[in-house]
Amino acid sequence: MAETRKVVILGSGAAGLTAAVYAARANLEPLLFEGHQPGGQLTITTEVENYPGFAEAIMGPDLMARMRAQAARFGTEIVTAEVESVNLKVHPFEICAEGKRYLAQTVIIATGAKAKLLGLKSEAKLMGHGVSACATCDGYFFKNMRIAVVGGGDTAMEEATFLTKFASHVTVLHRRDELRASKIMQERAKANPKISFQWNVEVEEVLGNEHVTGVKLLDVKTGKTSTMDVEGLFIGIGHMPNTKLFEGQVELHANGYVRTFTGTRTSIPGVFAAGDVQDSVYRQAVTAAGSGCMAALDAERYLEELKHPSHALPPAVEGARSR
Repeated sequence: MAETRKVVILGSGAAGLTAAVYAARANLEPLLFEGHQPGGQLTITTEVENYPGFAEAIMGPDLMARMRAQAARFGTEIVTAEVESVNLKVHPFEICAEGKRYLAQTVIIATGAKAKLLGLKSEAKLMGHGVSACATCDGYFFKNMRIAVVGGGDTAMEEATFLTKFASHVTVLHRRDELRASKIMQERAKANPKISFQWNVEVEEVLGNEHVTGVKLLDVKTGKTSTMDVEGLFIGIGHMPNTKLFEGQVELHANGYVRTFTGTRTSIPGVFAAGDVQDSVYRQAVTAAGSGCMAALDAERYLEELKHPSHALPPAVEGARSR
């Protein structure tokens, strides 16, 4: 019979590791699965300048290594195995990884999301060196530079508009001759003098060796190719939450993100969700970490409710517990 753990955390990004720190400090002895991308999306980010507490920039992988070490120091058991399946319709909940079965009283889903990318080798090679999928994360590094944004939906319009705060000019590259974005987002982008549009084109290759110097474009109507000189390329074709594992297990939004209710609670009592797996709006390391904290506190409260089912706990009071 597998040991039943108090808290099992799925995911090792900012949300998962923060949840682990709080759960471990509450003596909940959390077990954390790192998943297919230990450290989450920050491991493919170069300099992080907007995470509180760092006056100087810190490399994304370094920040995640510090979080991991902190979680381990407080007693989190970290497993590098990939979770293959979960059963959240029974209690204790069942988690299977590499043929081994684990049981949990509570589960925190922190599997994150991933940006939809073009799938080009040159894109992967220059990711973090002029190629980015997050304008709010990296826009600051492109002051007075010429940038291209790929996409035609709301994500691309938001990215392009935000980037005009820093870039000298932003060109939106879209494979169709009209945008899919909402009307207000289209109008906002088209009214911006620093944004122009190139229609009916696809990026065939990202040019550059150590840093982006341009893009090779294919005209989808004529078949002709051309090059454009840019110093940055932002991919704005949306994000995909890592929720395939939970389909039919917990309630998801139409866009695939885990639906949360009060705090980080999901449709299944005892199952919580934190970070980008349930956040399609903010998608920042600091908001993921914040929701990871919330998930651990919600899990702690749930475990107390299991012990005393007839006494609902009062709302947590700020400052009532050590941090």
